[in-house]
Parts: sequence; C-alpha cells; structure tokens
Amino acid sequence: MTVQAAFPVVRIASKTDIIAAAERLQEVAMALANLRVSAVDNIASDRFMFDADGNQINECVFGWSAPEERWWEIKSVTFFSPATIGARYEGEPFWCNNAGFTTRSPNPALLSVDTSKIEEFTGRKAAIVVPVHLPFGRIAAVGFHPEDPDCDDLSAEYEEYAELLEPLARSFIIDYVKATETQCPTEAHMLLNPREVECLQWAAGGKTDSEIATIIARSHATIRFHIRRAMEKLDAVNRSQAIFKAAQLGYLPRFR
Repeated sequence: MTVQAAFPVVRIASKTDIIAAAERLQEVAMALANLRVSAVDNIASDRFMFDADGNQINECVFGWSAPEERWWEIKSVTFFSPATIGARYEGEPFWCNNAGFTTRSPNPALLSVDTSKIEEFTGRKAAIVVPVHLPFGRIAAVGFHPEDPDCDDLSAEYEEYAELLEPLARSFIIDYVKATETQCPTEAHMLLNPREVECLQWAAGGKTDSEIATIIARSHATIRFHIRRAMEKLDAVNRSQAIFKAAQLGYLPRFR
C-alpha cells in the first residue's frame, strides 16, 4: 500500500480545512519516521501559520509548545535559523545538523552557512527541510524533526522518506496560501506586454532610459512610458522593484 493510499491527503479548500490537513501531515511524518513537523508559509515574515480561529498551528497541531521548543516566539527566527536560511539557497529537500547540509546534488551556496545553532531554534539537533518556492519570490519551508531531541543524524530518514514527504509538504503549503490569501498580486489583464518586458530587460542589465531608447530605436519619452506602465501593472513603487517583480514572474533572464 502506498503512502497516499494509507494516508490520503487532506486538501485545504477553505480555512476550516487547515487543522485537518496539518494533522494529516503530522500523522504521515510520525508514521513514516517518527518525525515532528514545523511549517512556515513565508520565511520573510514573523507571522506564522494559523487556523480559522487564529490558533498557531505550530503550537496547537505540531506540538511545539514546551518552553524550550517555542521557536516560533523567537524574534526574527526565520532570518537566523539554519533551516530557513538553507531554504533560501536550495530548492530541493535537504537535511542539516550542526555539521552542515546534505543535499541531493552539491550546492556551494550552503557551504558558508553556519549550522552550529540549529538546536537553539527548535530544540532539535537535526531537520529534514522541504523548501517551497512560491510566486513573487515568496519562500516557505516545512521541517521534519526527530522526536528524540538527542538525535543528530537523519541521513537514513532523508534517503528513504524525503521523496515521499516532499509532495505532501508542497501540497500543504500551496493549499494553505491559496486558502488564506485573498488578494491576487497581479490581475490577468494587467500582464506585461512584449515592449514593456523588453524595456525592463535592458533596465535590468543596467541600461539607462536614454541608452534603451538608442538600442531599440524609440524616443526617451516612449521608454519612460513603457517602464512607468510596467511599474503600475506590477504595483511597484520604483524601477528597481518593477525589475525585481518582473524577474520573479519569469519575464527577465538573470544578468551576471
């Protein structure tokens, strides 16, 4: 019997489904490898995940309630925890302890990350982490931690269960975000047109409006109009933010 058959996923269609979905994710993690769940839907925010009644699910469902385990009360924890720092630089599941990170393929960006304080943030010495990279540069992360606080080696659990836990974690986060976010950042009719994209691509490469005008044989005023229009569509306060948002939507290549 597959994991999906033994533990059917509970989808989150509305806020009232959050508790049941979180309980199922915890149930699967415990049944597979005696792991406890933690979840953050936006690692750039100090506001964590709540159910329909405003209860903190890391506390009331995932059980992080003991005095030494209330990591979600630590100010700016997502900016300093090695697990969430790793999620910024890695898109696939990884595991970490105070010796460093283990990933499916080498990731040099993680070599300089200090993992020595991992226990300080969860009361656990190791974690399997599933990063979830969402539109507009938003990053979420689901952690799976050993029930035993003295366990510092999750290599076997990572090899055997990471591929099973990954889609469950992603589904949980994506459903949660859709059910709790009420405002769509960009309306379909406000998508960028090819000329706006072209201007932003040159701007991202460091070109001024005058230089872009020369490159694409248009007037300086026309370039300013296209970039200003792109800023309005992307709800950007300035040129730099428009470039950033356009890049997150996949309009722009990476400039090195």
